[in-house]
Order: sequence, then C-alpha cells, then structure tokens
Amino acid sequence: MKVVKIGGSSLKDSGNIAHILDLIGKRGRGHIFVLSALNGVTDMLLASMSDALQNEGNIPGILGRLQEKHWRLAQQLAPGKERIRKIQRLMRPCFEELERFYYGLNFTREITPRLRDVISSYGEQLAVQLLFGLLGSRGVEVSYRLSQHIGLITDGKFGDSTVKLKQTAANLQDHLLPLVAKGRIVLLPGFYGISEDGDITTFGRGGSDYAAAAIAVALGADILEIWKDVPGFMSSDPKIVPEAQLIPALSYEEAAELSYFGARILHPRTVEPLRRSGLEIVIKSTMDPDGPGSVIKARSPRPKHVIKSVAYNAQVGIIKVHASGVGARPGILARVAARMTERGINIKSVVTSQTSITLLLASDDLEAGYRALQTLRPRPYRRLEKNDDVALVGIVGEGLARRKGIAARCFEAVANCGVNVEMISFGPSRVALYFLVRARDLHKTVAAIHSSFFSIPRCF
Repeated sequence: MKVVKIGGSSLKDSGNIAHILDLIGKRGRGHIFVLSALNGVTDMLLASMSDALQNEGNIPGILGRLQEKHWRLAQQLAPGKERIRKIQRLMRPCFEELERFYYGLNFTREITPRLRDVISSYGEQLAVQLLFGLLGSRGVEVSYRLSQHIGLITDGKFGDSTVKLKQTAANLQDHLLPLVAKGRIVLLPGFYGISEDGDITTFGRGGSDYAAAAIAVALGADILEIWKDVPGFMSSDPKIVPEAQLIPALSYEEAAELSYFGARILHPRTVEPLRRSGLEIVIKSTMDPDGPGSVIKARSPRPKHVIKSVAYNAQVGIIKVHASGVGARPGILARVAARMTERGINIKSVVTSQTSITLLLASDDLEAGYRALQTLRPRPYRRLEKNDDVALVGIVGEGLARRKGIAARCFEAVANCGVNVEMISFGPSRVALYFLVRARDLHKTVAAIHSSFFSIPRCF
C-alpha cells in the first residue's frame, strides 16, 4: 500500500487536475491519497478573514469567489449537468459551515488561533470533496474521509500541531484499512488533524507533507510518494544554474536541510514521523510519474564530492543586537528569544559573539521582530540593527562536516567572484554549511559554488 501526497501546485487548473484524475484512476486502487487545497485557496481563506472581520457585507463575496473557483472546475471536468449538480450538492454543506465561521468571526470581532485553524482547514476539505466527486463522475470506485471523522489526533497546538501517532494509528487502521483491503481508492485531507478536545488544529503552512508522513507511518504503508510539479530535488535551482542535476537519493537530514533553505519540495517536518520506521519517501513528477524522482531514506550514498546541493533562501533578513559582553552576561539571549516567542516570531538561526547577537528571520517577520525588541524594558542592548539586503546560501551533503577542505573550496569559489560573506554557521548541522551574502550577489554566489563542485570552476 502506498500513501501518496498531492500538492496544491499540482492542483492549479483544469488541465493539471484532469491529469491527476487520470493518474489516480489508473494507479490508485488500494492506495491512500492525501490532498492539499487547490492552488491559492489557503491564501484566499487566510486573507479573507480580515475582510470578514472588517465588514460582514464582504462575506457573501468571499464565499462566492471560493465557490466559483471550485464550481468552475466541476463544470470543466465533470461530464453532464446532473453530475455537476451532484458535486455541488456534496460540497454545499461545507461552504455553509465555512460561511457560519466567517459570520462568527465578524460577530466576535477577533481572529483567534482556533478560528484561523478551522477556517484554513476548509481548503483541504473542499479539495477532497471536489476530487471525490470528479472521480465518481468518471465511474471510479473511490471513498473519502475527513480527518475529524477518522481520528487523526494531534497535541492540540494551534498553527503548529503534532500528530499523536499511537492513538492515530489505532483510529486510522480501523477506519481505512478495510477500504484499502477492498481495493478502494481513499482520499484524505492533509494540513490538519483534530485534538483530543475536538478542535481542528493545523500543522502549519505546507504541513500536508507532514500529515501524509504521519498517515503513512500510522497505516504501516510500504512507501510515501510526494507528487509534485517538479522531477525531484535538484543540485541547485535550474533558474540560476541551467545545468543543475536531479539528486537521485538523499537522507532524511539532507532533505530536511534543503527544505529549510527554501526548496519547496518537502516540508521540513515531514521526516519526523518516519525516523523510527525508516519509511522511504519518493518525490515524483506528476508530468513524468515513471521517472526516477528523488528517493529519501534514513541514509543515502555519498557522491565523490560529498555535496548534494547548493541551496538558497532569498526571503530572509537579520537583526543584530549590539551589547557589551553578550557572551559573558547571562540572560540576554533568553530575553531576546522570549520576546520573539511572545510575538509568534520564529527565529531561523542565532549566531553570537562577545559584542552582538545576530538573529536570522524570515523577511515577513523582520519588521515585527525589530519592533518587538525595541519594546524590551529595561533594554539589554546598546543598539539594534536591521538588514533585509541579505540572502542565505547553503551547501548540503552527508559527511560535509567530516570531509577536509569542503568549506575552503566553497569559500574560495565565493571569493574568486568578489563576493563578501556576511555571516557563517558551520557545525550545528552535520550535513549543512550556510552563510549570508548581499542579495545582489546571490545568483553569482550559487552559480560559482555549483560550478566548483559539479563542473569546471568559473564565475558568473
């Protein structure tokens, strides 16, 4: 039995979805499919919460736009008016529930974490019902179940929950294995589960990968496949490095680090449920489902040059907290980190010296993080500095920390292109080295390092 996760990027228009339906119909018997929301729907749901809060008169328009997106696909992909009406009847109660939540939000005048999770979960619920209806209209034997009905149990943390595997395994095996044994195709939503108190809680943006991994482990699946609109992990971004190569095999650690650097192929938390079971993940392109893809497992072969990929993340910024004797004075880092946590801001990395603390944040969090530290009283610092003109570059590969000369080779390639390195972190991860450069130097930095390890060294 396979568990197959289908991402929103593969559910973006009628042509892509028709192809997905063909693949599921031909290859899906006896397998579980975990779906993301249709491309763009989660963003619509989250953005529309503010609109609903401001004016209840906006709510009919919000629901109308969501319905129109799903109804249009039903009309394009389901043969016959009666079958389209059947899909609409199936999905209408879901839209009605969502409408009640929007009016409740307007009435309470507050967007709570609980309400944010409930509303954002409807993208996946609607996607499951739509594909169920479309497959049924083709005569495919298919079933669907929602997470709240089959007991995908979480720890109850809104926005970043974790699956309770032991309880979830018992529930899912009871509900789903009989269907699989009959050769049914089973559709499930990703992205969210339900707490023991009955609250819907999400796994964070991109969390459908993590949900699929937890479901695969809970059901004792043979393999987890992630269907994407790309062939797999690459040795770098082909937009910057046209000669980038497919990576045939990666370890859990390598895949997690590449995801951290912004490779939107796998959510970084996906490997968490898999470590004990050793279950393999295969990244497959929906456009080339018989292609080799990228296989992710507990350990993977090392290439002769160790490095698997040169990755980057341009959506970052740094805050420097300048203070005398940072390394010798207890409590400063704790206060800085606590204030960020209070404001719901994730710190990607921290580098300290005797005179400063440097925080690496997502670009979207930079201004809020800066304002949060300005309000610390008494101030534990002399000066704050904010910089959004940076990009994160990393090299990833098992054995990187143990192979002599890898870091030197990397920085020699960078120096030969006249690029100055802003900050270095090497050691916390045994499979990754990362550093900051000016945003304007990003492309030539990535291209130069890739050329040094994968082809003839040259500067771009």
